[in-house]
Amino acid sequence: MSAVAAARVTEVARRGSQTAIPCLFMRGGTSRGPFFDARLLPADPGLRDAVLLAAMGSPDPRQIDGVGGAHPLTSKIGLVRPGTEPGVDVEWTFAQVQPDGDTVDTSANCGNMLAAVLPFAVETGMVEAAGDRTTARVLTRNTGMVAEITVATPAGADGTRHVAYDGAARIDGVPGAAAPVEIGFLDTAGSVAGALLPTGHARDTVEVPGTGAVDVTLIDNGQPLVIVEAARLGATGYESPADIDADEALKARVEALRLVCGEAMGLGDVSGRNYPKMTLVAPPRHGGTLTTRSLIPRVCHQSIGVLAAVTAATACVVEGTVARDVAAGVSGTGPTVSVEHPSGEFSVTLGLDPADPQRVTRSALLRTARLLMAGDLLVPRSVWDPAPVRQEKHA
Repeated sequence: MSAVAAARVTEVARRGSQTAIPCLFMRGGTSRGPFFDARLLPADPGLRDAVLLAAMGSPDPRQIDGVGGAHPLTSKIGLVRPGTEPGVDVEWTFAQVQPDGDTVDTSANCGNMLAAVLPFAVETGMVEAAGDRTTARVLTRNTGMVAEITVATPAGADGTRHVAYDGAARIDGVPGAAAPVEIGFLDTAGSVAGALLPTGHARDTVEVPGTGAVDVTLIDNGQPLVIVEAARLGATGYESPADIDADEALKARVEALRLVCGEAMGLGDVSGRNYPKMTLVAPPRHGGTLTTRSLIPRVCHQSIGVLAAVTAATACVVEGTVARDVAAGVSGTGPTVSVEHPSGEFSVTLGLDPADPQRVTRSALLRTARLLMAGDLLVPRSVWDPAPVRQEKHA
């Protein structure tokens, strides 16, 4: 157990008129948010969601009364517990909150926040550091996805091992350098939609009100995506996120397409869901494989989500897809696909089945993470007032 974990009180307590919940505030990849030991939160899903909304400060566009960052990328939560299934060391549930929304979505997943799960588990003693590098199998409860994650856990001067956050790894969308978090996804096809190609086709033509017939690739290799050529929706694919967010007409066309494609993917009415994500693609400009602009789903991502990048990369190696039409330099039996995005690029290494080169068997990538703050996150006792395990006294 790290020094941080040893010094922390892992109990819920009353603190005056509020309830204090142990929390680590962490960055995972290009996202950030509070992480909790799931065993400390209410077992009732409705009460748990009320606690999480209060913690984030939603619904409010500024999330001024909570720790949310007034943007979907900073309105994310990790709920972590020791593994309860054979072969699983840690399991977690990803929770997405919209700043101005009053619901908590646990149906999707987040590969960026996933990067902080093993650091959280080591920090809190759920996983014991096992040498200079610690590897664990992590189950994402949202979708059943399993990943092998490795972090650096060097020994300090006193011999106690800790998670290393300093290092030379860099990822676009995060300033500076940090220690690498290696993530290998074992089997992500059909994570939400049930199949890599939910319609059975690499390309579909859908009719969209106000736009007409649109060619799309509907694909899910860790994240349900609608991939469409940017030019078909009146964009270039090279716009800044701010330009896309300000283009109400473009966003309306994208959302109309998303609703049609959600039905086509067997996901039903997705008007209130955070998936499928929308990915506008164009030819690469900076030596990569393809250019992307990702909407999540109604705000443009400043870069691209981990699992969206994995799925977009997969679409590049599947023959007949919209992405394959604009992709450059995809070949071989284990390609590394460079997905360009507004903040740089995201490299995904894919393992392909030698007997079926259209089948992706593994995807690997590198992220970074950092513990930003450790302490108690406070919510009003009117939201949740459990029988306290400890009663704090203050002068």
